[in-house]
Amino acid sequence: MGAVAKEHQIKNSGEGCQCSVCHPSVMPYTEEQPSDETDSVIPKPRGNRAQHMSHIFLAMCVFFLYLTEPSLDHVLQCIVIHFTALQVGALCKGICNFAEEFHHVTSRYHGNYLRALSACLELNRPALLFLGLCGVAYLLLPGEETGLRLCWNLIPMCLCQLLSIIFGLQRPSAAEISEMYEKNNCNVAQGLAWSYYTGYLKIILPCLKDSIRDFNRANNCQLNCEKTWKLHILIPLSCDVSDDLQKVDSHLHFIKNLPKLNVDRAGIKRRSYKNSVYRIIGENQEINYCVVEYATPLQSLYAMSQDENAAFSRQDRLEQAKLFCRALEEILQRCKDCSGCYRLIVYDDSEANDKHFLSKAILQHIKQQHQEEYTVDERDRDHTGSQNLESTEVDLLISGSDQPMSLHSDGY
Repeated sequence: MGAVAKEHQIKNSGEGCQCSVCHPSVMPYTEEQPSDETDSVIPKPRGNRAQHMSHIFLAMCVFFLYLTEPSLDHVLQCIVIHFTALQVGALCKGICNFAEEFHHVTSRYHGNYLRALSACLELNRPALLFLGLCGVAYLLLPGEETGLRLCWNLIPMCLCQLLSIIFGLQRPSAAEISEMYEKNNCNVAQGLAWSYYTGYLKIILPCLKDSIRDFNRANNCQLNCEKTWKLHILIPLSCDVSDDLQKVDSHLHFIKNLPKLNVDRAGIKRRSYKNSVYRIIGENQEINYCVVEYATPLQSLYAMSQDENAAFSRQDRLEQAKLFCRALEEILQRCKDCSGCYRLIVYDDSEANDKHFLSKAILQHIKQQHQEEYTVDERDRDHTGSQNLESTEVDLLISGSDQPMSLHSDGY
């Protein structure tokens, strides 16, 4: 710990480093890691448990049929009829959907009627399977008037499927809709995350550390701990984003903006991007500096939940805020240019009664970064020491003679 602090003091001999690595008493907070809280709040991608459960039910059904010892012909006949019923239902539903899509062929399918029909019926799989099953059912159904029996079986099937469509009994559940949207990146949160990344973070993050260096040269090295040279992005799950951080927490004070980054963007010449430096006061009046701001797309989620025309409830807003965090983290992790330039601070402020809750959350993340730095430095020193020891053992000169010899490698 002392070696790391000494290194910081040498680097920042002008003002002196005020980070918690150089001054262990600066951060009195607990050892709780913010990442643990984030993992418990942010949902992970769905797995294959539903499919595994269907396999269990399938095995139970086969076992039950084996115990009851029914006629094999009767079992196969029932299976074929029920498969046929499912395909009849898909066909009826597809035809009903095509009746609507027929009026949107020009605007949605570029005038291609076959494409519209395929979108409703999925002609590649169910139609062929339906025809095959109907043929097998025709052969398996007993009786002399097999064709008539088949028709009398299919008509009630169609009637049941049409009643299900009319009364909305076949609508997917909320979990199925959510899984479908997540897998196809159709959520509001995923669109906002990609827009935030491509339109803002991808532009400023690669240049952030250079901007901080320029800021330090002009401001006596206020941001003196290089491990915290990151954009700290605040993500409150309530999506309640304030325009003034000092109004949220009086321990946060705006200092100055980083140097502007001017980029030609979408026809706008020399569009300006800038980030703000804040001074954060801890419980013991210790001072820390960092670049911090809210994730601005959260304002859109909050505004949608306040507008009745958006039909966006509070529960929808909370779910989308969590998905936004997960999507943004996945996007940034795949970007090499943004690596080590950001820090996502996710927190639930819905029940926060502490008026300095936000400053404590930021300081906790800063402390964790210092701990990561100390761990890496210790590991590097241990690794370097072991390498030096190994090299020393390799370079030992051992003589097989009893006479003293010169230590020069050339033998002089």
